[in-house]
Amino acid sequence: MVRMNGFEPTSRPDWVSEELYPFESRFFAAPPDHRMHYIDEGAGEPLVFVHGNPSWSFEFRHPIRELRPEFRCLAPDHIGFGLSSRSSRREDHHPESHAHRFAALLDRLDLRDITLFMNDWGGPIGLDFARRHPERIRRLVIANNWCWPVGDDFHFRSFSFLMSSWIGQYLIHHRNMFVNKVMPKAVGDRSILTPEVMAHYRNAQPSPAARAASAALPGYITGASDWLRSIWDDRAAFADKPALLLWGLKDIAFRRKELERWKSVLPNHELREFEDCGHFLAEEAPDRIVAVLRDFIKRR
Repeated sequence: MVRMNGFEPTSRPDWVSEELYPFESRFFAAPPDHRMHYIDEGAGEPLVFVHGNPSWSFEFRHPIRELRPEFRCLAPDHIGFGLSSRSSRREDHHPESHAHRFAALLDRLDLRDITLFMNDWGGPIGLDFARRHPERIRRLVIANNWCWPVGDDFHFRSFSFLMSSWIGQYLIHHRNMFVNKVMPKAVGDRSILTPEVMAHYRNAQPSPAARAASAALPGYITGASDWLRSIWDDRAAFADKPALLLWGLKDIAFRRKELERWKSVLPNHELREFEDCGHFLAEEAPDRIVAVLRDFIKRR
């Protein structure tokens, strides 16, 4: 079933498995002229999942399916990802633009008492909303992400430079490198990325033109330093929220160094480390994530 807000009804692509992704698709008319896909399942306190690159709401299917009997679970696809519309305008791919559209969706739905579950670029995108509307955020779940300038860190600077180079852009656009190469290397056990699961990530990035957002974001790791700094400078707005740190220790992107920084600035945090997992905890350890998340929300 597909529900549209501001657009004519359309069918969902045939490649989306109703068994793997058993949710009602909804669409939001995001400014200025985009169609943002999202899922909104269950009732109760809102639990909002925010994805990064090259993912989409499919990443969070396991926790949403398990938690929707108890909570209102939402997960949008950023423009250029998943089932959302594409854009040829580079300014639409800046992470701050993603953050503005994410905020517009939460405003449209008038969500309050929100628990934000943020992975990868979902960290700064979600926390941009948290620093602007701290009264609407109840809890934070930090899952292998960051939210501060990293231009002076060779680990991030070199990756951003390589992926922004002509060869990096060619590989992302024409070889779907983020899905085909980076994702398998970023998990602790590649066997969890079954052919059927990988098909859902590949089909969401079906052509060179459709990968424009995925190709643009690596450059903003360093290129969006001013925006990242503005969020980090405002971190007092959200730093005292109850926070759950979920960290896969086999991640090739975010290391223990980033985890330690989060621990130092979130005084009201709890920590769960996953020694056998990497970057995509909702894919790699869904049962453990659900148990920890449910307990955290009910206690805090």
